[in-house]
Amino acid sequence: MWSSSFVVIRSIGEDVSPAAMAEGRLLAASVVLLGCWVWRYRGRLLATIPRGMTLALLVGYGAMWFAIYTVLVNAAEQHLDAGTTALLVNIAPIVVAVLAGIFLREGFPPLLMVGIAVSFAGAAIIAFSGPGRHDRIGVALAIAAALLYGVSVVAQKLVLAKTDPLTATALGCAVGTLVLAPYAPTLISELASAPVSSTAGVVYLGLAPTAAGFLLWAYALAHTPAGLTISASYAVPALSIVGSWIFLSEGPGIAGLVGGVLCLAGVAIARINYVRPEKPSEKPPRRTRDRLVTSRQPVGSSGLLRF
Repeated sequence: MWSSSFVVIRSIGEDVSPAAMAEGRLLAASVVLLGCWVWRYRGRLLATIPRGMTLALLVGYGAMWFAIYTVLVNAAEQHLDAGTTALLVNIAPIVVAVLAGIFLREGFPPLLMVGIAVSFAGAAIIAFSGPGRHDRIGVALAIAAALLYGVSVVAQKLVLAKTDPLTATALGCAVGTLVLAPYAPTLISELASAPVSSTAGVVYLGLAPTAAGFLLWAYALAHTPAGLTISASYAVPALSIVGSWIFLSEGPGIAGLVGGVLCLAGVAIARINYVRPEKPSEKPPRRTRDRLVTSRQPVGSSGLLRF
């Protein structure tokens, strides 16, 4: 779903401006998500709303991820093709690796700095091998989006420790919709003069990549470590490039592909230690009263109980 969004954004970018497109997308998603949330928790909505720091984090990633990130991606695709934008945005796992190591205590892979250097070398190739200044603007916008993406994943992981995926997604999307509410008149004006396909594109972005995609993502993030979950996004650039080639007849050039491969290679290098299986304990379990007793570790911030 997320990979298809890059293709759709690029296809309707001439008819709908970045902020208006983001507002339309979030508005459609909010109608669905808030409707599901009200139906699911009818009679006890107030009890599901987080409090204190958890609520502050939810508002934060709602503004950063659902609103500003979406606008940045839309703006980046005014300058870059869908595949190149997806390649750049998906350096976000490195940001998550750093932040998860600091705030979620998920550890620091020793190859993290090497991965960062490789990824940003790839971004530099994309930026400085393009035909001109506009490509570099697109690269800067996509990297800024990746930074917000990474920060928001960590914030959402902390929120999901205290609330459920539906509440976290619905309220986050609602916050994003409110942040971009000033662009609602622009959205109405642009869609009035745009072809029906552009309106359908905005609705699709709201229903599939946002409502369904972000809800599924939140569920996965609630049950796995943040760094591991975001590794699933490795598939997004490849699918975006294929979709862009099929539906838009465009894609990254040679320099873009080389730079993009370096971006993802850097992410893979930085993530090596996260996906490496843990070594089994050398100390055998002891038996007490014919029952196998294992040494339990506390539940970590990742939400997984390790034995």
